[in-house]
Formats: sequence, structure tokens, C-alpha cells
Amino acid sequence: MTEQTALERRVQLWFGPQHPGITGNMAVQAWLEGDTLTSGVTHVGYLHRGFEKLMERRKFIQSFPIVCRICVPEPDTNEWLLAASIEELSGLDKEVPEKARWIRTLFLEMSRLSSMLMVLGGHVGAMGLGTAPNWLITLRDYILDRFEELTGARVYHMYVTYGGVRRDLPEGFAERLEANLQEIESKLPLVDNVIFDSAVFRKRAIGVGVVPEEWVDELGLTGPIVRAMGIARDTRTDYPYEKYGELDIEPMTTTGSDIFARAWMRRLEIAQSIDLIRQILAKMPTEGPYSAKLPNMLTWTIPAGETYVRAEASRGEMGYYVVTDGSDKIRRVHVRGPSYVHGVTLLERLMPGTNIADLSALMVSLQVCPPEIER
Repeated sequence: MTEQTALERRVQLWFGPQHPGITGNMAVQAWLEGDTLTSGVTHVGYLHRGFEKLMERRKFIQSFPIVCRICVPEPDTNEWLLAASIEELSGLDKEVPEKARWIRTLFLEMSRLSSMLMVLGGHVGAMGLGTAPNWLITLRDYILDRFEELTGARVYHMYVTYGGVRRDLPEGFAERLEANLQEIESKLPLVDNVIFDSAVFRKRAIGVGVVPEEWVDELGLTGPIVRAMGIARDTRTDYPYEKYGELDIEPMTTTGSDIFARAWMRRLEIAQSIDLIRQILAKMPTEGPYSAKLPNMLTWTIPAGETYVRAEASRGEMGYYVVTDGSDKIRRVHVRGPSYVHGVTLLERLMPGTNIADLSALMVSLQVCPPEIER
């Protein structure tokens, strides 16, 4: 075959943003020869962006509605990171009440559970298997019911604030949450049967999208992608925050490092989150304040300083590097989200040699929030 003929066989094709296998409004510009990808470029679209500069132009309290949009399915990790970083720089971290720390830990684990239920359905939804995604979105809605009861909103909560949380748990909240957990557990065997016992899913997921272990430190990979290689890294145990250090928790791992392993990893972590929520509810104090006494948020200034705070989102490690200069606004903030390396560097490395039919499933298995990239 001549070089000219090879070039003629090379086709450019766009995947997304209106595509069921795309995470958010992301798109991939792909080049193919036949039905095999030769290369691809990630385009994150124009939805929510520019968060860092927006935060640097607003008073500290005004940034909570902004950070929620950094990852729509899981906004709560960003709420906590903003609160924790500013509390550390201001000295307010020493005044956060015990009960508030337990409520925050509960809130964060509910957020992880909600997000993982959604993405597990996305694994097979990207392959056209629609039953499990419908079940799992319904199960996620039960957790959103509790978010709505607690915060007044189903998606953007703005519940974690400086010094604690906005309100205490409503009466009977723990019992209603436990009922939701039992409902979720009762349906998981059906989900396992439809996903992990499915010959279609196994054939299309096992051995596909394998991430080499040597890429982990080179690219800065974190979260389920790493634990699906058998590497036990988890920010909640490696760098405990809030009340995770007082819980019985060990990083869950599996092996394979392919699409199937990443899906199974998230299934294991759904069960782990359910267990952790129960531990938190059992240990949470029933009395005590849920917030520290706060200064006037319209005139609050914070001494000059810098810090880096990290947390384990469902996608991997998220971190906030924050600098203050003594004024009433953040001087500089940098959001380190796992989506940047997972959705750009890693995805673009994995695409060459991938079959066109596997691209959607590969993208979903990396669990990307596009706004984290153009932040």
C-alpha cells in the first residue's frame, strides 16, 4: 500500500458531545483507519469553566456556588475542599465542632455513593445495555432524596460551609437513610447479574482499555483506575481527613486494569460506602453544635498564607492549592482534579489501536468530569 493510499483510508470522526457514551459535554476528535483508532484528541466543550479566576474575584463565602459546578454529579467534595482550605488558613479549623466533622464525613460518603451508582450504570449504558443504568439511576435518586431533605436541593447542595455545615440532620434522617441503603442492597444482586454476569459486557470489557502500571506515577493516576490494578492507594486512608481516621476502612482493590476491573472496582466501593455510612451513623454524636461561630462573611479577611488540601472523590484524588494575602478574597486557587489526567493524557494514550465500538466504554470507565479540566 502506498503512503497516499494509507492517507486516503484515514478518516476523521467526532464522538460527542451529543453521544450516550460521552461523560458530560466532552467530545473526542478521532482519526481511524478502518474501524481502528489511530489517534484522538479530547475536547472538553463549553459548559462550566473558569472557576479558579471566578473564585479569586469573590469574597470567601461567595465561592461555594461556584465550586459545586466543577463536577456536577459529585459537587460535595469541592465544597469540603474549599471549606477545609480556608479554615486551615484562617485558623477556623480548630473550632469546627465534633458533630460537624461527623456530618461532613457522612455527607462526603453519601456523595461518593451517589456518584458511583451513576457511573456503574454508565459502564454498560455506553454499550447499549439500558436496563442496569435505569435501575442504578433510580437507586441514586434515593440518595438524592436524602440530599434534598438535608439541604433543600438534589444536585447543588452548598451544605458544607466554613466552620461546619448549614444545618443539623433532620429528625429521623438516619432511619430514612438506612431504609434507602437497604433498598439499594436489595437490588445490587440484580445489577450484578445484568452487568457482571452478562456475556456481552464481559466480552467487551475484559482485556479492553488496559492501563499499564508504570503509567500510574508517570501520569499521576489516582482512584478506582489505580485500585483496579491492585494498588491500594486511597486518600481517605493515606491522608485521613475529617473522621475517616476513626472508621474501619481499608482501600478496596482488584486486578485486571481493564474496563471490567474498573467497573468491578466501583461495585466494590458501592458496598464499602454503604458500610462506611452505617459506621458514621453509629458513631455520630446526637448532641452538640453543627457549626462554629463565624465572623461577618462580608468583611472577613484572612492572613497571608498557602495550603494544599486533598480528598478522595469517586474519581480519585482532588486537591485545592489556595493562597491568601490578607484581603477579603482568595489570592490564588488551583484545583487539582483527576479528570485532567484521566480524560486527556490517559485517554489520548489509550485510544490508538482501540476499536471504534469500544471508545465509549473506554471513556466512561475513566469517569471524567469535563469542567475539572477547563477550570
